Amino acid sequence: MNENLFASFITPMMFGLPLVTLIVLFPSLLFPTSSRLVNNRLISLQQWMLQLVSKQMMSIHNTKGQTWALMLMSLILFIGSTNLLGLLPHSFTPTTQLSMNLGMAIPLWAGAVITGFRNKTKASLAHFLPQGTPTPLIPMLVIIETISLFIQPVALAVRLTANITAGHLLIHLIGGATLALMSINTTTALITFIILILLTVLEFAVAMIQAYVFTLLVSLYLHDNT
Repeated sequence: MNENLFASFITPMMFGLPLVTLIVLFPSLLFPTSSRLVNNRLISLQQWMLQLVSKQMMSIHNTKGQTWALMLMSLILFIGSTNLLGLLPHSFTPTTQLSMNLGMAIPLWAGAVITGFRNKTKASLAHFLPQGTPTPLIPMLVIIETISLFIQPVALAVRLTANITAGHLLIHLIGGATLALMSINTTTALITFIILILLTVLEFAVAMIQAYVFTLLVSLYLHDNT
């Protein structure tokens, strides 16, 4: 196969214009709202899952933190649906782009930190210097805690990017190996194809888990600052 291994991660273009905006907006069409008195099974399942995740995430928050519920639920729906759509053949996954993930992580992290400095200034500043720290170690610990604070959004974005990208690369490599082995050894190709199916099922789980982990970590950052 002469196809570039990273071709699926290149931003699609049409008439010289990037299609990222349309791709990002497309998942919102997958979650319809109903104006009927009795919802159908799809919308009922959707609402049940949202209530389950919302109850689990918001149970640790106070009143101020619970005002972020709508944003966090929108975030997990967007990341989850984007990851799942990216598993379709010949599709583009925006969450494989580090720039986009940083664009989601930095504003949410900054909002949580700013909220903490506004509402709990002393407690937020106390995180930079643990109680009982020896005097000679104070400058070093302040620097370390500052670096660990600013690295949080980078860790969020890199974790999501690395997990989604690694899964896509594995599927691409094993799929290419399966096609190459079909003309050489049918038994080996069948075994490789079974591995490919199992890996694809695993990637569906990873797509949902990574959306949950990203949102959960944002929720925990918010909890520490409200």
